[in-house]
Amino acid sequence: DTRHISYSELHRDVCQFANGLKSLGVGVGDRVILYMPMTPEAVVAMQACARIGATHSVVFGGFSAESLKDRIENAGAKVVITADGAHRGGKIVELKSATDEALNSGCASAEKVIVLKRTGHDVNFTDSRDIWWHELVEGQESTCEPEWVGSEHPLFLLYTSGSTGKPKGVQHSSAGYLLNAITSMKWVFDINDTDIFWCTADVGWITGHTYVAFGPLAVGATMLMYEGAPTVPDAGRFWKICEDHKVTIFYTAPTAIRALMKAGDDFPNQYDLSSIRLLGTVGEPINPEAWMWYHKIIGGERCPIVDTWWQTETGAHMLAPVPGAVATKPGSCTLPLPGIAADIVDAEGNSITEPNQGGVLVIRKPWPSMIRTVWGDDQRYYDTYWEMFDGKLYVAGDNARRDEDGYFWIMGRIDDVLNVSGHRLGTMEVESALVAHPKVAEAAVVGRPHDVKGESIFAFVVLRGERPADGIDEALTAELRDWVAKQIGPIAKPDDMRFSDNLPKTRSGKIMRRLLRTIAAGEEITQDTSTLENEAIILQLQGKA
Repeated sequence: DTRHISYSELHRDVCQFANGLKSLGVGVGDRVILYMPMTPEAVVAMQACARIGATHSVVFGGFSAESLKDRIENAGAKVVITADGAHRGGKIVELKSATDEALNSGCASAEKVIVLKRTGHDVNFTDSRDIWWHELVEGQESTCEPEWVGSEHPLFLLYTSGSTGKPKGVQHSSAGYLLNAITSMKWVFDINDTDIFWCTADVGWITGHTYVAFGPLAVGATMLMYEGAPTVPDAGRFWKICEDHKVTIFYTAPTAIRALMKAGDDFPNQYDLSSIRLLGTVGEPINPEAWMWYHKIIGGERCPIVDTWWQTETGAHMLAPVPGAVATKPGSCTLPLPGIAADIVDAEGNSITEPNQGGVLVIRKPWPSMIRTVWGDDQRYYDTYWEMFDGKLYVAGDNARRDEDGYFWIMGRIDDVLNVSGHRLGTMEVESALVAHPKVAEAAVVGRPHDVKGESIFAFVVLRGERPADGIDEALTAELRDWVAKQIGPIAKPDDMRFSDNLPKTRSGKIMRRLLRTIAAGEEITQDTSTLENEAIILQLQGKA
C-alpha cells in the first residue's frame, strides 16, 4: 500500500498522538520505548514524544524479546509503543508477541502498551495494560502545544553494542542533535524543495533517526519511507520504487549495494533512474568495486556519491564530501565537515602526519550532536570514549589513515565490536548468548570478511560434553544459531561455527582473538603461538581435525 502524507496531516497526527500519550500520564522526562514497523506511525510516535518532552528510545524491530526487555528495563520506560506485527520479506514479524514475552519476564516500569494495528492478525491483548493506537487517538484534539525544554534535555536514547557487557544507551540532546541533523541535510545532501529524499534505513538505527525521522522533516523535505526488504519480490524492488516515486537522493548501506550488485545489472537496467541526482552510503566503508558499480549502474556516471562516516554517538555526519565542492575517491569518506576537528593519532595521542600510516581516529573538539553520556552510567561514558587519552580526545573506536591528499580512509574497529551489514554487535553479547545455552561451556566470536555483509560472525565453541566427531554437528550448529537469534536477533546468528576442545589462550588465560581472526579469515598463521596453553587445538580450530 502507498500513502501520501502532507506536513499539515503529519502535524495533526503528531498532536493527536501526543495528546493520547499525555492522557496516559506521559510527561516531560518520561521514557517511552518504540518497537515498531517501518511505517509513518513510527515517525509520528517519535515526534509526539519530542513534542511533550518525553524521551523516546527506538528498538529495532528485528531484535528479540530479550533484547527488548534489556532496553525497557535500562531506560525505565513507562510506555511501550508497538504493533501487532510488521511486514518483512513476505512474512509477518511478530512484534506484539515479542513485546508480551519481554514484559512477562520483567519490565516493572512499563505501565501501558500502545498497539498499532498493522498486519491485522490475531494477537494476545491484556485489557488492563494494552490499548489500540486508533482508540487512543480517537477524539483527541488536533493541536498540542509543545513543551519547552532546555537545550540539553534528552531527546532520545539509542542503544548500541559495546565490546563488553550489555548494550549502552547513547543519550542525545534536543538542540545540538537537531542542529547537526539540519546542517548535514543541507551540506551533504544539498537538499532543496524539489527533492524526493529516500534514506532506506530503519528507524531502529541512528541513520533512521537522523535521516528519516528528524533531519528531512526539520528542513521541510519530501521524503520516502519503505517497509520491506530490498530483494522482495525481487532485486529490482529499490529501483522500481526510485522510478515510481522519482527519487532524487538515494541513501543506503554498502551491504545493500553489494547484495544488489550480486543480483546483476539486469534488475536496475529495467528501470528509469534518471531522476536520481545524488547517491549516498552509510554504515560501513564501501569497497571500491561496489562504489564503481553504484556510480556507473545506479548513478549513470553522473551522480556524486557521498560516502559518509559517522556513528550512533556522533548523531550526524562527521566525515563526508560536500557534493560539488569536494572531489570523491572510491572507498574514502574524504574530509571532515566544517567544525569537525577529526584527527588520526598514535598510541600517545600525537597526530600522525605521514601519509597512509594507520592510527586511531579521534575528534579533538566538541560538536553540537555529540553523545552527552551513556544513560545512567557516566563512568561507562568516560571509560568507553575518553579514557584512552585521559579525557582529552573523543575516541571513535575506528582505525583510519590519511592519504597524500589528506583524505580519510576507515580501516576497521579497534575494539571487539563487529560490523555486520552496517549493524554494530558486541562480541561479548554473542558470546554471552552462546554460553547461556546448556550445551555450551565457552565461546569466542570474531568477525571475518564477507562479500555482502562486510563482516560475518564466526563462532568458536567449546561444549560441555564431548566434541563432535571431526568437529562437525550440523543439527547442533543450527540449534545454536537459532538460540542466538532468540537471545539477540537474527542479525546476530553466527555464519560459521567450529567446535574445539578448548579455546586458544595464553598461559595467563587470555583468549588469543587475533589468532582466531586469522583462522576465521583462512589466512596463514604467522604470529607466535608458543604462549598457547595447548598448541594441538589449532588444527581443530582450523577444521582440520
